[in-house]
Formats: sequence, C-alpha cells, structure tokens
Amino acid sequence: MFERVHHVQLAMPRDQEDTARTFYVGVLGMTQITKPAVLASRGGVWFRAGGVELHLGVEETFRPARKAHPAVLVDDLDDLAARLSAAGQPVRWDEELPGFRRAYANDPFGNRLEFLQQNDGHLA
Repeated sequence: MFERVHHVQLAMPRDQEDTARTFYVGVLGMTQITKPAVLASRGGVWFRAGGVELHLGVEETFRPARKAHPAVLVDDLDDLAARLSAAGQPVRWDEELPGFRRAYANDPFGNRLEFLQQNDGHLA
C-alpha cells in the first residue's frame, strides 16, 4: 500500500528563509526546489537531495522539534559531521542503533536532525 515517504515537514519562524537556505544548501548540500505558486505566499522553503525532500513551513507560534526528527541515511557521515561542526552546529554521536553509525545535530532553528550511515559504509 505505501510506496515511500514523499517529504518531511519541519517548522521554522517567519522571515527566516535565508537562514534556512544558508544551512540546508550551504552546509548540508541540498538543493532548493520551487514551491508551487499557490503555497509560496505562506512562506517557508523546500529542499531536496537524492531521494530526500524536506519542506520548512512557517509556524506563527514556532517551537522547534526537539524529539521528533527526520532520520536521513547518508553515504559519508564523517564528512557531514565535519561540515556541521565547521558551521558551528554541534554534532552529538550515538552508537545505540545496531548496524549504524548515527549522529544528531540541530538546524539553525533548533529542529533535531538525525543522520545515519550503515556500519559497513553501504546504505540500506
């Protein structure tokens, strides 16, 4: 019945699209994708990399997601962790998921992000 996840939505404060671009494009290496015109007036910004699509939508009473999070498989966790650290985003390593190396970081708004790489270096 289900095929795949189309996208994950995270919240962001109003008028912070440039901050989102700096992080999601500049640090994570994602590409900004154009929002449909009917949705663009709401603010926010959308990104894609590989098969992952993240939508950041404006939430008027914004509170960051500190527990809920997207978990993204990556092919080079060490490189990503280095880019996050260089951008001033602390990386928290976690070895509690068997078969994976795992790290957490926050986006500039405080939303929790999880990045995983299989221990053998191949994606699931």
